[in-house]
Amino acid sequence: MNKAEILIIDDEPQIRKLLQINLESNDYKVVQARSGQEGLVLAASHPPDLILLDIGLPDKSGHQVLQELREWYGNPIIMLSVQNSEADIVQALDNGATDYLSKPFRTGELLARIRSAIRRTQAADNNSTITCGDIEIDLIARTVKKEEEYIKLTATEYNLLILFAKNEGKVLTHQYLLKEIWGYSYRTETQYLRVFVGTLRKKIEENPNNPQHIITESGVGYRFQ
Repeated sequence: MNKAEILIIDDEPQIRKLLQINLESNDYKVVQARSGQEGLVLAASHPPDLILLDIGLPDKSGHQVLQELREWYGNPIIMLSVQNSEADIVQALDNGATDYLSKPFRTGELLARIRSAIRRTQAADNNSTITCGDIEIDLIARTVKKEEEYIKLTATEYNLLILFAKNEGKVLTHQYLLKEIWGYSYRTETQYLRVFVGTLRKKIEENPNNPQHIITESGVGYRFQ
């Protein structure tokens, strides 16, 4: 096995067997899960290089599994489904899917999508980290450490922290933050921002009531230092 490890999360044994044969014949290492929960456990215990995730799972929807994975997992996730509606595809991509294929799919196309997704990940700068005082953000692995301890963030908390860190020292207005994280239609929903800034402070600040990183600029927004 000289390439990547791929986790298949699919409840159909025929599909898993077909995928395993084709992937292993192309030098990929294959791990299989029959349910969403089993897939989450396997991904957490040994994060693969790529995940093939079916939407129709017996215990929880693939969309839910995708959202849970994206709270911490940064490698490619390709969704597989018999559904081909635009709304379903948009939901998957909005929730963080790297790509989407409808069943039945051609093996050659799937392999090409896998190669492309892994190539983009490997081409990224492996030294892409942001360090702000005692906080270190790995942009490739999508992990955050504070004083060498990993901090578990939700996808929204992570995206908010990245936006702050990339604009260190700059005052970011409420409207700008809301538009960048939630979209233009949420630019007046300041309560969203207060809630997530509060939860983020609890995770990265020594004393959330006296924050040293996320500083409130009264009536304007926040500044990260």
